[in-house]
Amino acid sequence: MQSSLDPAIAAVLPKLPDWNVPDQTAQGARELLIAMAQARKDLPMPQPQSIEDRVLDGGIPVRIYRGAASPAPTIVFFHGGGFVAGDLDTHERQARWLAVDIGAVVISVHYRRPPEARFPAAFDDAFAVTRWASDNIADLGGLPGALGVAGDSAGGNLAASVAIACRDAGVALAAQLLVYPVTDCAGLFLDRQVNDSYPSREQNREGYFLTLAVMQWFCKHYFEVASQGLDPRGSPMRCADLAGLAPAVVCTAQFDPLRDEGMAYAERLREAAVPVLEHVGAGLIHGYFGMVDSIASAAEEARKCRADFAALLRRGAA
Repeated sequence: MQSSLDPAIAAVLPKLPDWNVPDQTAQGARELLIAMAQARKDLPMPQPQSIEDRVLDGGIPVRIYRGAASPAPTIVFFHGGGFVAGDLDTHERQARWLAVDIGAVVISVHYRRPPEARFPAAFDDAFAVTRWASDNIADLGGLPGALGVAGDSAGGNLAASVAIACRDAGVALAAQLLVYPVTDCAGLFLDRQVNDSYPSREQNREGYFLTLAVMQWFCKHYFEVASQGLDPRGSPMRCADLAGLAPAVVCTAQFDPLRDEGMAYAERLREAAVPVLEHVGAGLIHGYFGMVDSIASAAEEARKCRADFAALLRRGAA
C-alpha cells in the first residue's frame, strides 16, 4: 500500500469544509453536506433511464433509479452522513453511479435521522425498505435472486446491519456493498480500549476530512445511551454470529479513521465463511466515492468496487 496521500486528494483536502465540532448543529451539518454536493453541480451527472420519487408506507421517502431495461439487479442504497446529515440529494451522484454502472434498479432511502429520530429509527427504516423491495421485486423490474444492499459510511453501517437482519428474517440477499463502513460504535468512539483496537482511529484522527471528533459527535446524536452502541443494529461488529450472511464487497480508505474497523469486519466475515472481496483504497480518504467525477484514483477504485458488487449480484440470480 502506498504510504502517502494521492496527490489529487492532497490538493482537494484544504478545500473541504470544517465540521466545526463541538459547536456544530444538526442543521449546520446538513447544510455542510448540501453545500459540498452543490459545489459539484457543474460536473456531469450519470444519467439513468428513469428517476422516480416515492413515499412508502410509514412515510419513508425513496428515490428509485433505473439504469437498464428490466429485469435488472436491485440495490437498496443507504446514504452516508453520520446518520445525521446526508439525504437523497447529497448522495444522488453515488446512487446514480450504482444504477448506471451496474445497470440496476437502485432504491435510495431517506431514513429518519437524529436528533429528531434516534437509534434504532434509521435501522428500522432501512430494514423496512429492504423487506419492501424483496416483496415487490417483480413490480420494481428487479431480477429474481439479485437483491443487494449498499451504503457508504453510516450507510455502510446500515447495509451491514440490514444484511444481518435479512439473514435472521429469511430475506434473501445476493450481496452487500459496504463502503468505508462504520462497524463498531461500542463506546461511541470515546472509549480508549475500543479505540485502541482500531489503530486508524488515532493514526487518522484529524487532517483527512472525517475526524475522530466528528465520529464522536455523530454517535452522540444517534445513540441516546452508550449501551446502545453494543447493539448489533448499531454495531454489526458486535453481532455474535456472522455465518450465513450475503457475500460482501468491503471498501476502505487508507487515510480514514474508520479504515481498521472496516478491515476487521471483513476479516470477521471471512472467519464466518462469508465470501468477501476487499478493496483497501490506497492513498484515498473517507468520502472518495463522492469524488469520482474529479479524481481519477477515486473513480478507478469505486469502479472496481461496483464491478465486484455487480458480479456478486448477478451470481445470485444465476
